[in-house]
Amino acid sequence: MKTRFAPDRGLSRRMLLTSFLLGLLYVGFVALLIALTRSAVLAVVIAGGMLFVQYWFSDRIALFAMRGQIVTPEEAPQLHGAIDRLCALADMPKPRVAIADVDLPNAFATGRNPKNAVVCVTTGIMRRLDQDELEGVLSHELSHVAHRDVAVMTIASFLGVLAGLITRFGLYGGLGRNRDQNAALVVLTIVGVSLAVYAISFLLTRALSRYRELAADRAGAMLTGRPSTLASALTKISGDIARIPSRDLRSAQAFNAFFFAPAISGKSVSSLFSTHPSLETRLDRLGALSRELGEQA
Repeated sequence: MKTRFAPDRGLSRRMLLTSFLLGLLYVGFVALLIALTRSAVLAVVIAGGMLFVQYWFSDRIALFAMRGQIVTPEEAPQLHGAIDRLCALADMPKPRVAIADVDLPNAFATGRNPKNAVVCVTTGIMRRLDQDELEGVLSHELSHVAHRDVAVMTIASFLGVLAGLITRFGLYGGLGRNRDQNAALVVLTIVGVSLAVYAISFLLTRALSRYRELAADRAGAMLTGRPSTLASALTKISGDIARIPSRDLRSAQAFNAFFFAPAISGKSVSSLFSTHPSLETRLDRLGALSRELGEQA
């Protein structure tokens, strides 16, 4: 699908490399499942079934977890009007539009492809941003849809989820019931490999997530031609998130990789584990883009 969003070859290369590396891990992990279940058919059914559910129903799962509801143009005319204008500007299909009735100021895009995409905003972000700032956030989210990195992130996160489940099964299931030393050694090996797979997939998806956020900032700001409004929205949201109760932030942190701004309080332990670049990095990039666009004007 060709749109007027600025193409990002760096993002495309990173998505391809991440998908390839995770594919290698996935093949190895299926072999591990075969060893664990002693049945190739059962292993393929488990892995394939989980991947099918996560890929085909990721939008419904995300909306359900965030209490998001699809809204019509009559129910949310300003929100639909903003997305209509941006989609016309980008020459892309209009995604479904949803609103989550939560105070956390944020937005996210989900869906396996542009035709099945959903852009969801919270009531918290709609209360806090003016129309131009909200359009900046929406252009950011629409760029995720146009670049198809939402689907790549959905698939990329699957392997880590599967590895985590296998680790839990090995620790609390097979290991606890097996008194035979050889069987226990096999289970420990499986758990160790699963932990390694989880760690590698975790780092790969985090690295891709950080880059795709910078790419979406740039593409969204270039589409609207107003990097300053996106920077203003980012500053407001990041500041207000720090005032949200920790309990509410913890309940939303599972969706950090898909949010416009991470639902965390304070600074993260390490940029290596972050789903998003630092606020300072994003603002610096937007400031440089603003100067670049000003020089071209």
